[in-house]
Amino acid sequence: MHSCRRAFLSIGFATSRSGVLMTSAAVRPRVRFAPSPTGSLHVGGARTALFNWLYARKYDGVFLLRVEDTDRARSTDESTRAIFDGLTWLGLTWDEDVVYQGANSARHYADAHRLLENGSAYRDFTPPSEIDRLRAEAEARGDAFKFDRSMAELSERDLADKLASSAPYAIRFRVPDGVTEWNDLVHERIAFPNKDIEDFIILRSDGTPVYNLAVVSDDIDMRITMVMRGDDHISNTPKQILLYQALGAPLPQFAHVPMILGADGKKLSKRHGATAVGDYQYLGLLPGAMLNFLALLGWSPGSDLEVMQLPELIERFDTDGLHKKAAVFDTKKLEWMNGQHLALVPLEELAPVVAPALVRAGYIRADELNARHTWYVGLLDLLRVRSRTIDDIVRQAAPYFHETVEYDPEAVSKQWRDAESASKILAATRARLGALDSWELAGMEESLRALADELGISGGKIFQPLRVALVGLTVSPGIFEVLQYIGRERSLRRLDAAVAYLAT
Repeated sequence: MHSCRRAFLSIGFATSRSGVLMTSAAVRPRVRFAPSPTGSLHVGGARTALFNWLYARKYDGVFLLRVEDTDRARSTDESTRAIFDGLTWLGLTWDEDVVYQGANSARHYADAHRLLENGSAYRDFTPPSEIDRLRAEAEARGDAFKFDRSMAELSERDLADKLASSAPYAIRFRVPDGVTEWNDLVHERIAFPNKDIEDFIILRSDGTPVYNLAVVSDDIDMRITMVMRGDDHISNTPKQILLYQALGAPLPQFAHVPMILGADGKKLSKRHGATAVGDYQYLGLLPGAMLNFLALLGWSPGSDLEVMQLPELIERFDTDGLHKKAAVFDTKKLEWMNGQHLALVPLEELAPVVAPALVRAGYIRADELNARHTWYVGLLDLLRVRSRTIDDIVRQAAPYFHETVEYDPEAVSKQWRDAESASKILAATRARLGALDSWELAGMEESLRALADELGISGGKIFQPLRVALVGLTVSPGIFEVLQYIGRERSLRRLDAAVAYLAT
């Protein structure tokens, strides 16, 4: 079925306990991102959120955020804030109020008992210690432990006695015979024989839900039409489909996207470097570049096109472009991508992003930068061409803000090797520039090229020593633009300092 048709119809199917096939057509697609607040927003989660967000924006859908905070021991407010901050930085805004899974425990409890009442689940009074013993024995034999339903079978009298004595019990789902299958939007048909799925717990003896029940209960309540998530959840899907069916709810579509690997082919982790989205924000990356890079980890627009800003990502996104194979996180490719976006972002948008980094570096106060806005924007345009990150811009910007510069030893040995000759050239350059009536590009270039002709040398023999005097390096933007943005008085002082340095 063509993806556009899939998106707008979003038809789910479920089989009732009586075997009647039911369908449900959603007017608008509803997708969700459901992180657990046990740490920062990592790149894998950010990519899942992005795919869902792009899908919602492409097909006039609704993007929802659910915080799965039922693991009270590990869930923290700090992690929740970090997730919100990461999504906000990326611009992945959600369309309705945040849903907190922990607030839905009463509904989870009620759904578990609905399944108990309709025969899809049963009470299990088996002590956890007995389960642990049986599991250990199975492992000792080299067998995989599987819960035997007969262990939980009780006579009506025994059941009544245990309930009367308030004996603790878990609720287990009664897995039916047959096969559970679905047409995954990434992996196509996936099927699990039900005999390989043990009767799984849906409600613990303390009344708290297990993950699969809570997810299904919440997705039904939130009217989710498509579940797009990592393919590490594939093993959960047959259990969840069985729960949908037993609750008489229409199935959403499922799309399981591939894992993200490090350059060594192993699952991406901290050993590969930064994995939290917030880390990349402080490493000088633009959110648009991060989104572009993440989108291409497991998805293709159907062409060789790589650099895309957000409107184009939305326009081109389609589940047909999702890959089955794992994607590799390439930090160098991310930096290259960021450099491309630095060149694409309108200067008036880039300026407020870079400004705090210049202030943090101690180059200038915010109010001073605002007062020199036209100069600052022009400098930014000059520096971004050779930058891959905001940090690169900040490093390049130092000579334009500091009163003095440090000379790179390699630059000195290359361009000032003959100290006497370099000193004479710089002194003549200083005299010629100091005599100019105005500090304009055309006038500076004309004057220095005339000087080169008079000295019988190429322009480069003047420009390269001059570049070291001005910025301390052998590489910079065009020398006349450097002179312009450093300014007349500061440029002349640096030439004086260079001549004095060469005389020592």
